[in-house]
Amino acid sequence: MKTIKIILGIITLLVLVFFSTGLIVKETKYTTQVNINKSLEEVFTKFNDPSNIKEWIPEFKSIDTLEEKPGKIGSTYKLVVDNKGEEVVLNEKVLAYVPNEKVTLYYNAGDMLKTDDYTFSHANGVTTIVNKSSCKSNKFLLSCLFPYFKSTFKQQDQGYLNNFKDFVEKQ
Repeated sequence: MKTIKIILGIITLLVLVFFSTGLIVKETKYTTQVNINKSLEEVFTKFNDPSNIKEWIPEFKSIDTLEEKPGKIGSTYKLVVDNKGEEVVLNEKVLAYVPNEKVTLYYNAGDMLKTDDYTFSHANGVTTIVNKSSCKSNKFLLSCLFPYFKSTFKQQDQGYLNNFKDFVEKQ
C-alpha cells in the first residue's frame, strides 16, 4: 500500500509540474545563427526568393500568395509542408521587411503560432543571419508541451539555416 501511495504521489507531482509549465511559460524562445561566405545582397535576395525554399527546407511542398502588399509588410502566403506524410498548411504573414537588414515572419499553423525574426549583417566578407524565434499556442495543452520541445524546434531551425548556407555557398 505504501508503494502505491508513493507512485501516486510521484505521478501527481509530475502532472502538476507539467500543467504548471503552461501557466508559467507563455512563450518558448530561442535563437539560431549562421555565417555565410557571400555578399549581404546575394544572401538576402536568395533568402527571400520563394522559388529557393525547397532548396533549404526539404519538407516544403508549395507556396501560394494570398495577398501581396507594396513593401511586403502585411503580405500573406499559404505554405504547404510535408510532415511525415501528412500535409500541413501554414499561413505566413510578413510583419517586417527591411531590404538587406531584416525580415520578420509570423506563422499560424493551426494551434501553433510562431514568429521568426531574421536579421542580416555583413562584416569581413561574411554575412550573418540571426533568427530569434518564439513559439506559443492558443491551446493550453500545447503551451504546456512547447517548452519541453524547445531543443527540437531550435535544432530544426538551425538545420534549415545550415541547409540555406550550403545552398547559397554552392552557387
